[in-house]
Amino acid sequence: MLSPRQLFLQHQAQTTDFPLLLEVEKAEGVYMYGPAGQRYLDMISGIGVSNVGHRHPRVLQAIHEQLDKYLHLMVYGEIVQAPPAQLAHALAQTLPEGLDNVYFVSSGSEAVEGACKLAKRFTGRTELIAFNNAYHGSTQGSLSLNGSENFKRAFRPLLPDVRHIRHNQLEDLDQITSRTAAVILETVQGEAGVRVPTKEYLQALRQRCTEVGALLVLDEIQSGFGRTGTFWAFEHFNIVPDILTCAKGMGGGMPIGAFISRQEIMHSLKNDPMLGHITTFGGHPVSCAASLATLRVIQEEGLLAQVEAKANRFKERLVHPAVREIRNLGLMMAVEFDSFDTLKRIIDKAILKGVLTDWFLFCDNSMRIAPPLTITFPEIDTACDLVLEAIVEEVGF
Repeated sequence: MLSPRQLFLQHQAQTTDFPLLLEVEKAEGVYMYGPAGQRYLDMISGIGVSNVGHRHPRVLQAIHEQLDKYLHLMVYGEIVQAPPAQLAHALAQTLPEGLDNVYFVSSGSEAVEGACKLAKRFTGRTELIAFNNAYHGSTQGSLSLNGSENFKRAFRPLLPDVRHIRHNQLEDLDQITSRTAAVILETVQGEAGVRVPTKEYLQALRQRCTEVGALLVLDEIQSGFGRTGTFWAFEHFNIVPDILTCAKGMGGGMPIGAFISRQEIMHSLKNDPMLGHITTFGGHPVSCAASLATLRVIQEEGLLAQVEAKANRFKERLVHPAVREIRNLGLMMAVEFDSFDTLKRIIDKAILKGVLTDWFLFCDNSMRIAPPLTITFPEIDTACDLVLEAIVEEVGF
C-alpha cells in the first residue's frame, strides 16, 4: 500500500517543486505532531488561520454539536439556519454601527470577489484601485488586484480597469477619482512583509474615498479576528471601511470567509440582477458554528489583552546581528534578514529543530511569525531559543 507521502506526490496537485513534505498525524494547541512522534511548534498558524490554536476544545464542541443537527441544506441565503444567523449577529456586535450586513462565503478570495462585485454594483462605476505589493487571493478577479506582476504575468488578460498606487504615499491619493468604484487595501499588508500604514495615511485615504464617492474596502483576511491585538486591525487607525473582508482566522480551522457592509450597500445585490452573488457552501452551518465559537474564545479568554505583550516577548528575544528589523502589528510579525538564501537556510534548520516558520510571497528575506494567539510565554521562549540556534548554526556569531 502506498504511503500518504507517496499518494500526495503522485495524485495531489502540487504548487511548487519543493513542498515541505511534513507529515502531520495530529495537531493540538500550538503543536503539530508527525507519525514518528516529531513535534513542531507552529509559528505561522496555517498562514493566519489557527488564531485560537489547533483543535480548540470549544471549537470542537461547537462542531460536534452541529454535526448532530444538520450539514449543508441549501445554497446561501434561502433557508433560515441558526449558525450563520447567530454568527452574523455576533460579527455585527464587534463592528461600528452600520456595518451590520454579512455575506458568508467559503474563502478569502471569494470574499474579495464579492466585495468588488458589490462595490461596482452599488456605485455603478468600474475602476478598482489596489496597491503595489498587495495580496488579495488567487482567483482571476482577486489576482487582478494583487500588486506583484510576477504572480500575474502568466495569467493575463485579467480584469480591466484596475489601477495600482503606492502604499502609504499621500501624494498618490489624488489618483482616486469619481471614476473609482472602490479602493481595496489590506489594513496591514501581509505578503509584502507586514507593512503597517500610518494613521495619518489611512485617515487621509478614508477622507479621499468619501470625497469622491468611492467605497473603501479593507481586506482583513489575515489581520482580522484578533491577530493585531484588536478584534479588527482597522480599530488601531480610527477609521471605518465601507466594506470589510475576512476569512482565515475566523473559522478556528474550518473554511469560511465573509464580506460585510451596510445594509443599504449589500441590498444592491438583490436586484438587477437578482442573485447578484451566489455561493453554494457560503455560510455552511458547521463552519459558522466553529466561527462563532472562535469569536467567543477570543472575546472571553482574554486573548486580545495578551497580544501586545506576547509580540514584545518575541521582539525582546529574537535579537541577533543577522536580524535586520522586526516589523509588526500585534502577532502579525516579520523578521528581516539580508537575503532569501540566508532566511531559507534558517527556516529549514528551524524545522529540523521543531519550529515551523515561513517567508512572505513578496518579501522573501523576511520570516513570518504569526503563532496562535493562545501561545504561552514559555512556548514563545522555546520557539525563540530554537530559531536563534538555527540562526547561529547557519549564519554564525
